[in-house]
Amino acid sequence: MERAALRALLSALYSPRSTLRAPRSALHSYNDGMIVTIDGPAGAGKSSATRLLAQRLGFDFLDTGAMFRAVTLAALRANVNLTDQDALAQLLDTIQLDLPAGKVLLNGEDITGLIRTPQITAASGPIAGSPIVRRRLAEWQRRIAAGRSIVCEGRDQGTVVFPKAECKFFLTADPRERARRRHGELRERGETVTLDEVLQSQEARDRRDAARDIAPMVPADDAILLDSTGLSLDQVVARMEEEVRRRLNSPLTACAAPDSEPRTQ
Repeated sequence: MERAALRALLSALYSPRSTLRAPRSALHSYNDGMIVTIDGPAGAGKSSATRLLAQRLGFDFLDTGAMFRAVTLAALRANVNLTDQDALAQLLDTIQLDLPAGKVLLNGEDITGLIRTPQITAASGPIAGSPIVRRRLAEWQRRIAAGRSIVCEGRDQGTVVFPKAECKFFLTADPRERARRRHGELRERGETVTLDEVLQSQEARDRRDAARDIAPMVPADDAILLDSTGLSLDQVVARMEEEVRRRLNSPLTACAAPDSEPRTQ
């Protein structure tokens, strides 16, 4: 089957409105579909850009940050020591994550609003740095992407989870601009926090993410670097869409396929 026809079939089967699920079954391998990764720090506009790009392309969208936040919430509810790797491994065995459009379900419960609080953000550091959590979620993310054309956003999508993705972006912005965006989001949710507090928290998180031994936040060698400072969302996505469509139409572009083993090991 020609690749264009195959992609059309996959797009029909896996529309952006379909539910993305992290099953507990054996890890799939895949060679079909196109993987687009968007990595970068908080406040760079990854989530908004990823959603809009997926919509324009007719691809699925995967918010990996929501997955880590969901695990954090589950661990806090179960009173699990966030640094106890054995306890976290047992907890992960009890979790079922579903990601229908715009929502996050934990064992069937809609936790979309619960995972965006400052409390979850503050507690997510040990979870993001956990070897067992990162390995397990990388496996889930590959399962979700199996056979799909999908846009994934995170911090290690192009370097660890999908190192052979067909198209990779690393999106960033001026630190103060990123803090202003995040500050606006928090105020819209009714949270009381100053811009300086957001900036300080952001700087600490950037240092932690960049210095992490496991899956540090760094651009992939073959990623396209894009600074969103001063650009509208439409401008950012237009640049990404142009590049993705160029690669979709290139006969030399190989289909994405993950490494046989996660690089986090």
